[in-house]
Amino acid sequence: MFDPKSIEDIAARLSDAIPPGLNNFKDDFEKNGKALVQSALGKMDLVTREEFEVQKGVLAKTRARLEALEKRVTDMEAAAQK
Repeated sequence: MFDPKSIEDIAARLSDAIPPGLNNFKDDFEKNGKALVQSALGKMDLVTREEFEVQKGVLAKTRARLEALEKRVTDMEAAAQK
């Protein structure tokens, strides 16, 4: 689900943010950072960009249909009151 390159980039950035005085921790984080990041992302309820775009399209169609139905109801109510 996640691009391994992106996970490695995130782990590297986090590792680079560790102060130089903590080299032992930094080395350990570089070894285990990828697994930590992947585990954290795996626990999140995330979707891919493709899935998001599909749902965005579905929502746009639904919204357009709802607006058309609302207009139709308004027109029918106006006609009924004449």
